[in-house]
Amino acid sequence: MDTRYLTYILTIARKKNMTKAAEELFVSQSSLSQYLTKLEQELGTPLFFRARGELVLTPAGQLYTEAAQRVIQIKEQLYKDIASLDNKGHITIGCTSQFALLALTEIVPRFKAFYPDWRVEITEQSLPALTKMLLEENIDLGLMAANTVKPFDEAYADVLRKEEVLFALPTDHPYTRENPDGPIRQEEFVKRFGDENFLLSRKGSTLRVLADQLFEKYHFEPSAMCETNSIVATQIMVSNGSGVTFLGESCTREGGPVACYSLEPKLYRLNLLVRRKHWILNEAEQMFCRLIREWFQTE
Repeated sequence: MDTRYLTYILTIARKKNMTKAAEELFVSQSSLSQYLTKLEQELGTPLFFRARGELVLTPAGQLYTEAAQRVIQIKEQLYKDIASLDNKGHITIGCTSQFALLALTEIVPRFKAFYPDWRVEITEQSLPALTKMLLEENIDLGLMAANTVKPFDEAYADVLRKEEVLFALPTDHPYTRENPDGPIRQEEFVKRFGDENFLLSRKGSTLRVLADQLFEKYHFEPSAMCETNSIVATQIMVSNGSGVTFLGESCTREGGPVACYSLEPKLYRLNLLVRRKHWILNEAEQMFCRLIREWFQTE
């Protein structure tokens, strides 16, 4: 079932630019333009109009792309259903955080016990990159840490848990000796830790968004020693006295010895399971998602 030309129109609609669409499709711009012109002549109406340098769908174009998406969806589901007759298939899942990888080390073997011939492809991505992949339907699932369910349709995004974000110090830090239990009140935060080196997650990550909100709230500009999304590296650096950081509660199980404190009021992030919008799940895919939800219910 050749849906290549439907993909051409969908890519133009998504990229809103003929040159960018041609680059993604690995076809020449002239060939793509000729195909669009021929199709519009066949339909008797334009599918796009140009506005502020972008190609924008006309009402006819909107109808065409919606129908094209349904056809491609039917094709994908048909091929999956045929593959599932032999109990074979393929699931792609993206992760943004250490907790997701930890969960999948237990979930994937459980899934493979029921569906040994299915393949699970795991990729690590930043939150912005994985969000883009899900919205453009270039990946099936996202197991991710986020500050909000937006921009996803809530019908396709499950909140698995509300995870506390903790403040991490070296175990031999003077504060840990004086205050072994905590919590740390937010209004005392700058006074007690204003001179520390902060090990920050990169811009756009859930931890960085929460940290920046806290800094802005108290008009504090931290001394940032480095920026990295490697939880293991960050914990090791905290444990050897290089600085302080913020960690999701689920990420405090690995790495070097650190002292973790709740903040008062507490900080939270969300752990989400997000499905691409037009994915119709078969029996095996439903089980994989169910195993993920069950893992978080028992944690």
